[in-house]
Amino acid sequence: MPTPTSSISKVTEKHSAWVRFTHWLTSVCFLLLAVSGFVILMCHPRLYWGEAGNDLTPALLELPISRNYQHGGWSESVAFFDGADSPVSSSRTYEIFNQNGWARSLHFLAAWLLVGAGSVYLLFGATTRHFRAHLLPKSDEVTIDRFREEFKKHLCLNIRPATGGPQYGLLQKIVYMGVVFVSLPLMVVTGFAMSPAITATFPFLLDVFGGFQSARTVHFFAFAALLIFVMVHVLMIVRSGFKRQMRAMTIGETRRD
Repeated sequence: MPTPTSSISKVTEKHSAWVRFTHWLTSVCFLLLAVSGFVILMCHPRLYWGEAGNDLTPALLELPISRNYQHGGWSESVAFFDGADSPVSSSRTYEIFNQNGWARSLHFLAAWLLVGAGSVYLLFGATTRHFRAHLLPKSDEVTIDRFREEFKKHLCLNIRPATGGPQYGLLQKIVYMGVVFVSLPLMVVTGFAMSPAITATFPFLLDVFGGFQSARTVHFFAFAALLIFVMVHVLMIVRSGFKRQMRAMTIGETRRD
C-alpha cells in the first residue's frame, strides 16, 4: 500500500553519532583483518585441535587455498614424545620463501583498532541503555510464531523498507546480539590466545581453548561466521533501501524517501 504524501517526511529515531562512528571503524577494521588474515592463512591452510600441529600431523580441516610459499621437502622426522600418537617435527630442506610479514603487521594493527572500537561501543551501549532499548528482544517479541514469520520473510528476501534508525525486528536483534556478544568477543579472545606475549602473562587463555591450535581453529570459524553475517547484512541493506540506509549510518538522516 503506498505511503500517504503527508507521511513521506516522517522522522523516526535515528542512529546515535557514536553508533555510526564505531560502525564504520569496525567495518574498516574487519575488511583489513579479512584481507590480512587470508594472506596469513595461505601460509598454512590447515587447522588442528590441541596444542601442536604441522604438515606432518593430521589436520582437522585443510582448506583448498593456495599456499604462498614453497619448499623442497623434509629431512628425517623426529617425535617429541614416546608413543605412536606423539607430535612430530622435521626440518625443511631449505628456507621457506614466505613474504607475509606485512599481513601480520597489518592484522595486528587492525585487531587493536577493532578492540578499541568495540570497547567504545560496549561502554556507550551500556551507559546509554542502547542494548536494552534497541538490541535486547522484548518479552512479547520472543515467540516461535514471530521468529518463524520473520525467518521466512528473510529467507524469501521479503524485507521491510528501512526506517533509517535502530527499529530492529526480532531476527535482527537476535543476530546482532550474537555478533556483539559472542562472535566478535570470541574472535578477539582467541586472537589474544594466539599471541605469545599475551599468553606469557595470561597462560590460562590457552587452557580455556585447549591449546594454541585449538584457539586458531576457533578463531577461523568465528571469523567465518562474521563473514557470512557481513554478506547477508549487505544484502539486507540493498533490499531494504540502500540510499536511506547509507544516509542513516553516515549523516544520521532519517527522512523517508
